[in-house]
Amino acid sequence: MSVSTVTSKGQITIPKPIREQLKIQAGDKIHFFIDDSGRVTFLPVKTDVRALKGIVPRPKKPVSVRDMNEAIKTGKDNL
Repeated sequence: MSVSTVTSKGQITIPKPIREQLKIQAGDKIHFFIDDSGRVTFLPVKTDVRALKGIVPRPKKPVSVRDMNEAIKTGKDNL
């Protein structure tokens, strides 16, 4: 069993074996869950990049790099 101490700022250090098991690194976000009995569990917030597929719609027509650069120069957004 691993134990951590809560600092005056409400922070804890997640013990190394737990970080390794959950593959948690500096900057990762943690999601906390509280069940009906008051028990707290947590999991890292991990999103597989493949889950993002389809969020941005495909353009109606292909746009060349030249057209993109021209739109940037002129400030037009109607590609």
